[in-house]
Amino acid sequence: MEKLLKPLSGYKAALIALVSFFIGFALIVGGAQQNEGTQVFFGVLLLAAAGFLVKGLMIIDPNYSIVLTFFGKYVGTVRENGLQFVNPFYSKLKVSLRMQSIESTKLKVNDKLGNPIEIAAVILYQVEDTYKAVFDVTSFNDYIRNQSEAAVRHLATTCPYDNIEDEKAHITLRDGGEQVIEMLEQELNQRLNKAGVLVTEARISHLAYAAEIAGAMLQRQQATAIVAARTKIVEGAVGMVEMALAMLSEKDIVVLDDDKKAAMVSNLMVVLCGEKAASPVLNTGSLY
Repeated sequence: MEKLLKPLSGYKAALIALVSFFIGFALIVGGAQQNEGTQVFFGVLLLAAAGFLVKGLMIIDPNYSIVLTFFGKYVGTVRENGLQFVNPFYSKLKVSLRMQSIESTKLKVNDKLGNPIEIAAVILYQVEDTYKAVFDVTSFNDYIRNQSEAAVRHLATTCPYDNIEDEKAHITLRDGGEQVIEMLEQELNQRLNKAGVLVTEARISHLAYAAEIAGAMLQRQQATAIVAARTKIVEGAVGMVEMALAMLSEKDIVVLDDDKKAAMVSNLMVVLCGEKAASPVLNTGSLY
């Protein structure tokens, strides 16, 4: 668990180090001229003290932190920006707290129904716990990349690409929208929490059928769209034919027997459901 450490002011330490340096330098020069060994000794001590203080100085930029260890033992994390001073014997490791993004590679995986698809995601994250990020995983960046791809792969296997084959599917990768994003973010946070990382946003950046079935699936989607359109056309045509027959009968414009009604219905359905406009034919003979 991360432990915040409040450091000393680096400006005071820098001022003391600067004064010690000049005093020590002056003592060494004066002692060398007067052959005063004691004076030279104290001058060397002051120079060593100045160097010791300088080693404890560190500059922390905004949205960065320094993880401190003392001979292998975790001491704490400094998040305060500016010039700071800590024990010169502490080992320092700089960790970025900035928002970062990573895009997974295009993964080829089977969806819930076994169809091969290609999927990739863009993930926005930041380090929340520096202790976990530094000490709980071996390689921080590799861990994030591997676990992100594993989460995206798992998401693809739990949802179908669309509901063409599974009409009862409540969530699909193509039409899931916010639900799919929420599932992805939840899984990423569960996986990356061990590294002290918080995922703030995740989006699917690429989603498509694999090349070997893309053509067949496109034809299937087109056929489904054509069938749906034809269904609507037929429903509308039946309604129009029914309305025409009812109005003719209601206004006594013409009396049609069953054979004539059948012929009229056939002609109207051909005209209304045909892909191309009908070509009119003028009958100059008798009605029969």
